[in-house]
Amino acid sequence: MKAPEPVGGARPTSRDVARAAGVSQATVSLVLGDKWRGRVSERTAGLVRDAARTLGYRPNLAARNLRLGRTRTALLVVPALTNEFFARVYTGAASVAARHGFGVVLYPSPAGVGPARDPFASARAALDGVIASSMATDALTAFRGTDLPLVMLDSDPSDEGSAAQVNLDVADGMRQVTDHLLALGHRRFVHLASAVPSWTFDVRARALHACLGAVPDVTVRTVPAPLDVAGARQAAQHALTAPGPRPTALVCDDDVLAAGACKAVRRLGLRVPEDVSVTGFDDLALATALEPELTTVRLPAERIGERGMEALLAVLEGHAPRADDLPVTLMPRGSTAPPPAD
Repeated sequence: MKAPEPVGGARPTSRDVARAAGVSQATVSLVLGDKWRGRVSERTAGLVRDAARTLGYRPNLAARNLRLGRTRTALLVVPALTNEFFARVYTGAASVAARHGFGVVLYPSPAGVGPARDPFASARAALDGVIASSMATDALTAFRGTDLPLVMLDSDPSDEGSAAQVNLDVADGMRQVTDHLLALGHRRFVHLASAVPSWTFDVRARALHACLGAVPDVTVRTVPAPLDVAGARQAAQHALTAPGPRPTALVCDDDVLAAGACKAVRRLGLRVPEDVSVTGFDDLALATALEPELTTVRLPAERIGERGMEALLAVLEGHAPRADDLPVTLMPRGSTAPPPAD
């Protein structure tokens, strides 16, 4: 049955929604404010949502904000706007925010090292909270010591300055990479490590060395590289031409570094993966644009953005956010194969 239309074609109100759904205005407020679970049945919540959709009802966010004393705005701080990973984090955060009547402002901090300047004249007056993705601890001094809740993504869990944290299981991702390469028969490794100081890269390095250090007859050398294709190519080329037996596997902290490593292999007249296997981390679009396609670790970027926004909303409502790490997945592709015979 079609819901009754508001009188005179006026903008529908919560009272109209309540009348159409056969419930109280308080119930409409609970359902459309996403606070109905445990207080309203799933069937009733569905009736309210259907009525609101049929009537074209939109809540008066300005009035709601005045009642709550909030701007309903979150700041997402990322190291760079040019990296696809952070664009996907933003997409995930913004999708959850939109369902709750929030907006998300995206703000880059140079290289994630900082310090990031307060982008507003008065952050506590302009924001409800801050989400920071893959940032160095000392890059967020502008937001510490305020009453703004800070949610850290992909960051050091020992940092006590944040209200909540959402992390990826990057250590397990590196373990999956090393297990894959060891099973193929590789024993001579170079770790092409990001030169950007970051907790997530430190975890990857520790996991790689812990895994390979437990295997007899394995050699591994760490070579730092700038987080760009040209710098990675140069670093990988030096590693491949260093004195001694040539490494058979280049384990890269990031897909961008892996792209540079693949270029270095080709410029030396070698082949991927017949002469040298290459792995990445992130599973950016770049990974399948390379030829051969890149073996890499898929990180659920949109999901970590969603969980970050969910954590901020939980903190703002006085609830404890979820604390489990998000799993990551190895994507074996054409850039890895058994090592060449000596």
